Amino acid sequence: MTTESHRWFKSSYSSNGGACVEVGANLVAPLGVVPIRDSKTPGGPLLNASAVSFAAFVAGVRAGEFGDV
Repeated sequence: MTTESHRWFKSSYSSNGGACVEVGANLVAPLGVVPIRDSKTPGGPLLNASAVSFAAFVAGVRAGEFGDV
């Protein structure tokens, strides 16, 4: 188990509008999970997605499976 802190990443496409999600990408390799949080409430709850599930989600977004997001 790692004791490394989350290093939060926000998409460069977010344009600082405040309605963004952030991911703790540095924990994918050691833990196999992608922590996700709302950028408006950084102290709020986290959603931990498996690396496989998050990769499938990102692939779906890139393929346009969710319409205009």
